[in-house]
Amino acid sequence: MRRVPRSMAVVFTSVLAAGLLAACGGDDDDDNDGTGGAGGEIVVRGCNPENPLVPGNTAETCGGNVLDVTTSKLIHYATEDAAPENDIAESIETEDNQTFTVKIKPDYLFSDGTPVTAQSFVDAWNYTAYGPNAYQSSYFFAPFEGFDDVQCTGDDPDDPCAGGKPAAETMSGLQVVDETTFTIKTSEKVSNLPVRLGYTAFAPMPESFFEDPKAYEANPVSAGPYMVESQTPNKEIVLVKNPEYSGDHPGNVDKITFKIYTDDAAAYADLQAGNIDVVDVIPTDNLTDDAWLTDLQDRGESREVGVIQMVGINPNVEPRLENPDLRKAISMAIDRETITEQIFAGTREPATGWVSPVVDGYLADQCGEACVYDPEAAKELWDSAGGIEGDLNFTFNGDGDHAPWVEAACNSIRQALDVECKPTPTVDFDTFLGRLEERDVDGLFRQGWQMDYPSIENFLVPLYSKGSSSNYYDYDNPTFEQLNRDAAAADTLEEANSLYQQAEAELAKDMRIIPLWYSTEQVGWSDSVENVHMNAFGVPVYADITTK
Repeated sequence: MRRVPRSMAVVFTSVLAAGLLAACGGDDDDDNDGTGGAGGEIVVRGCNPENPLVPGNTAETCGGNVLDVTTSKLIHYATEDAAPENDIAESIETEDNQTFTVKIKPDYLFSDGTPVTAQSFVDAWNYTAYGPNAYQSSYFFAPFEGFDDVQCTGDDPDDPCAGGKPAAETMSGLQVVDETTFTIKTSEKVSNLPVRLGYTAFAPMPESFFEDPKAYEANPVSAGPYMVESQTPNKEIVLVKNPEYSGDHPGNVDKITFKIYTDDAAAYADLQAGNIDVVDVIPTDNLTDDAWLTDLQDRGESREVGVIQMVGINPNVEPRLENPDLRKAISMAIDRETITEQIFAGTREPATGWVSPVVDGYLADQCGEACVYDPEAAKELWDSAGGIEGDLNFTFNGDGDHAPWVEAACNSIRQALDVECKPTPTVDFDTFLGRLEERDVDGLFRQGWQMDYPSIENFLVPLYSKGSSSNYYDYDNPTFEQLNRDAAAADTLEEANSLYQQAEAELAKDMRIIPLWYSTEQVGWSDSVENVHMNAFGVPVYADITTK
């Protein structure tokens, strides 16, 4: 039986917001039958989260995949097209796209049996935004009134709070009205704010977290269909059904074990052997001629998703590449078409810009000639810009299946520019991100982005705005910032998209971020499970999976 889709009960008065909902609207195509009683257990591929499983401090996929099924937010995104629909929210209303009134359902519970209240959201968001807590998702609250007052203002990047505490502990833009109502006020108009509120950073937190955050990290309390039963670093994260789950998207199996792998090929081999049930990364060697589907007897699914792969460069760390022409030459030296065909068997599409084609507002060819393979022009530009002395490192996380394409990209750069490009793996994703945050990676480094919510804005602001946690390139462009602010305050969808597209075009002038390809992601499964599907974010919908 298919679950009857719920409508999006968010009220807007601006033309832009109405347009956004029209673009995102449609039936929820989830395959969960809503009974939540299928039972059994499954084992799926996992990887090491960078941080403990706290929603406001998780900004990467290893922890994010777990939080997808352990948290509930105001908004839920549909499997098929990421269309937003109310979850914990009963309504989100605004008349000016600057003051929002949020009413939540009165019967939502956390896994410890305590109620989800308006205070649960306000306290969680203030804690995440508060500078001294140094949470990775703090930046997502930048549009809220009073955000600057809760930030540290010191000049020391290693300890910005050394000069004293922020001016305030809470944001003035958040106010609790009653148990089930709170208001959000933004410093400027933010037309797509309701669409953002399904991202993990906006999850509520129970009172127990604020009483003892360390105890919470060891035993998380959550409001989603599943809860954490146990965590064993470098081995597994075990989830069981949340007995207090109050929402409309219950899980099917009784237990989900995320088995931690540092080698995607090993996970794939375990899938073939029947040792695990789901893998969300197919090794590149198995993509050719759809060998993976033959291996798995067609137990697989492939779809276009909101994911882009890039190369990052930080001239502050790598002064040899301070000249933008050198970075542009590197981009022109990468043969995207050959790599996507030979390494990924056509499951990737060469990128021509920084925004995925799956979101409204995508505009092709934003990168221009800099993303077109032209080894002769690349060498001429490289030489005219002075080139570099010494080798060029290309750093990537060694626990992902990145080595083949990084080696291919290095070969392309090496042949075109006559510079030694050296693939340089780290032990795992956690180590890789830690080094990026410490600005301890020279040369080139792998970057990938999985959209947090379905918006062109999400491919720009969280990555390239000054001070954002994912801006590992230290990109700082006032024109880019202003265009994004103007877009957020626009009165029509067309005007907003045009301004975001102008902001994206600014990235081409600097080329600290080199687009590589857009992703078509794959998921494979064992003969012990059914109802395996990937959502528009490129993540298997684990709660929908059933056992045979």
